[in-house]
Amino acid sequence: MKKNAKYILFACLVMFCACNVSRKLPAGTQLYNGAKYTIEKEDDNKAKTGSVKSQLKKITLPRKNKMILGFPYKVWFWYAIGEPKKQKGFKYWLRNKFGEPPVLSTVVNTEATSESFAAYLENKGYFRTTAKGDTTVKGYKVTANYTVKLGMPYSINHVQWVLDSNQEISTDISRMDEKENYLRKKDQFDLDNVKAERTRTDLFLKTKGYYYFSPDYIKGWIDSSAGNHQVNIFMRLKDSIPVAADLPQRIGRITVFPNYTLLKPPPDTSKRGLLEYDGIYIRDTMNRIKPSALVRSITYRSDSLYNIKEHNKTLNRFINMGLFKFVKSRYEGSRDSNNSRYLDVYYYLTPMKKKTINAEIGGFTKSNSFTGGQLNVNWKNRNTFGGAEQLNIKGYTSFESSSVDSLRGNSNYRLGGEVSLLFPRFVTPFRIRESNYFPPKTRFSVSYEWMRRQSLYTKNFFRFQYDLTWKESPNKEHTLGPVSITYNNTTNTTDEFLNQLAQLPSLRYTSLPELIVGSFYNFVFNSVNPNAKNIFYFNGNAEAAGNIAGLVNKAAVPYSAKLFGAYYAQYAKLDLDFRYTRKLGDDLYLANRVILGAGFPYGNSSFLPFSKQYIIGGSSSLRGFSPRQIAGRILTSAVQQAYLPQVGGDYKLELNSELRFPIAGKLKGAVFADAGNIWTKDTLIYGGGSKLTSSFLKDIAVDAGVGLRFDVTILIIRLDVAAPLRKPWLPRGQEWVIRDIDIFNSGWRRDNIVYNIGISYPF
Repeated sequence: MKKNAKYILFACLVMFCACNVSRKLPAGTQLYNGAKYTIEKEDDNKAKTGSVKSQLKKITLPRKNKMILGFPYKVWFWYAIGEPKKQKGFKYWLRNKFGEPPVLSTVVNTEATSESFAAYLENKGYFRTTAKGDTTVKGYKVTANYTVKLGMPYSINHVQWVLDSNQEISTDISRMDEKENYLRKKDQFDLDNVKAERTRTDLFLKTKGYYYFSPDYIKGWIDSSAGNHQVNIFMRLKDSIPVAADLPQRIGRITVFPNYTLLKPPPDTSKRGLLEYDGIYIRDTMNRIKPSALVRSITYRSDSLYNIKEHNKTLNRFINMGLFKFVKSRYEGSRDSNNSRYLDVYYYLTPMKKKTINAEIGGFTKSNSFTGGQLNVNWKNRNTFGGAEQLNIKGYTSFESSSVDSLRGNSNYRLGGEVSLLFPRFVTPFRIRESNYFPPKTRFSVSYEWMRRQSLYTKNFFRFQYDLTWKESPNKEHTLGPVSITYNNTTNTTDEFLNQLAQLPSLRYTSLPELIVGSFYNFVFNSVNPNAKNIFYFNGNAEAAGNIAGLVNKAAVPYSAKLFGAYYAQYAKLDLDFRYTRKLGDDLYLANRVILGAGFPYGNSSFLPFSKQYIIGGSSSLRGFSPRQIAGRILTSAVQQAYLPQVGGDYKLELNSELRFPIAGKLKGAVFADAGNIWTKDTLIYGGGSKLTSSFLKDIAVDAGVGLRFDVTILIIRLDVAAPLRKPWLPRGQEWVIRDIDIFNSGWRRDNIVYNIGISYPF
């Protein structure tokens, strides 16, 4: 009875609010309640009425007010807040934030909308379609009703260009790749595809020198008399094309202004004061940049055919030099030639400040359960040697601590610095041709870091790296590191650490001096359009170390051979990160990730160096398990978690799936599940339970949870709450713990629920 009373009370409240809205509407008007569609078609018309209705809904105007169970809550807010006295202030903001003005019957024009429907469907290939509309009033709302008599869909039978074989432009058009044609036989006719084909033709011709050409110079007509509901499409050039648009253009003089400013623009048509280098003219009044650095970014030369692709490459390369904040270009008829088929090109480059210094202070949360703060000071010289070389000098200090019981009181302190030099080109012993949209980059870096683990020891890290980065395309990037060297040693060990060596002999490996001399290769691919229905991401990394060192001093057994007083590491490593996100609707996504990693220590190493090991658990991994918690079938001990530099493994498998959905405004939600584990090659660190075996799938850990994401535009703050569903360290056959879930039991919540706070999405 009480339950029914609640429903009655709620219904009365809705009716009362609705009455308030109806009384506020202007006299003689109703609130627009949207549209209804009736699709009539012949029996042999195979068009899907649901798809047609969906298309019509997208183009229907006006849009009705937002409603909940038929109640226009935003209109109610609009009237409840009332008219503000000024077009600013809190009341004005509140009314426009939570309310919206009513969409009235006076703006509904069913006749115009019906004509729009008929025209739209004709353009989509439903020829001879008709539409009509009227309205019905119920209470204080008006509904638009549309009836569409859908014509038969017409398909493409034949596509033909009608060209004059004596024209040079006709010859070029005939060479277009038919595989890329938007107009294909048997496809349903769509006017948008005709327009797309005109644009494709224009872009193709602009790679063949036709700078002045435009899609508007192409005419197409449709012949629907072919029968069997098919059309023939004919394309041709208009008769009124300007002479210049009909002829391919060549490049005349190329001039670059690397110190351009709007306050005092230089004369760009005079050769006075210009330096000629490799056929290109440069006006550098401040002599800051080497001519070779500027010329290297231009991918074409004088007397070459105009090509929009080469033009865009050049703009991209100038922008990615890291020297200029604004880059623009201009083309005009050549002043040095009486031939109208030549274009002069001018590049105007506005430089950034050569030297900058900045400081950053902030907090961070790591996947290994440590939280802390860091101060960075960065100094940059953007043009160190005059060839756009960037010199970066960075200094930093940080501290980090953990609230995890086993790590509490074991804070870390870091102090370090790095010097790096970045060249906007390949720096190699041999010449590599550069022709990409983005200039390649070569980086040399040297760094040192002092780290103090408060109750254990001090670590000293020395690093040197030489790597090359280049982009094959905007969504494909390669990085090759021919030389990567890391040396670390341990000093100032505490009595506490020495005492733990007796309990955990494997700790001795954490204090050995270590040398990693290796090379690596990385490849990253991501979808060009981040708003596409299917979004892909791939990150592959291959790494090897110790091959050359092994030739110098071969190891008989692990950790027996040294180089420069340190035990050198020997291993090969391959890891793959694949992600697929499917867009299910507006702001509704299903995101998935698979991580595969395999390390193969050999020779002088029994396991991967701690800094190279795979880890699992935490806010961006298995969110129902804490970092450093599991390895194979074992639950790591408090001593292992506290004293090992990393609880990691030589192999890794991880699967993640997450449904992301909107809640309200900038607040979004997620439901997720994670699975995976890490394993070691042998039993040296964690014992037999961590070793990879043929039954490794029985060791998989599984969790599930829910999350909130708050999008504050510049970053996303994330809270995920998860719990284990499968604990691999339990006896065989008892790993699944779903039946033990008891969220109302404080003891169960304390032992199982894991809270994760992070920045940005987990993947």
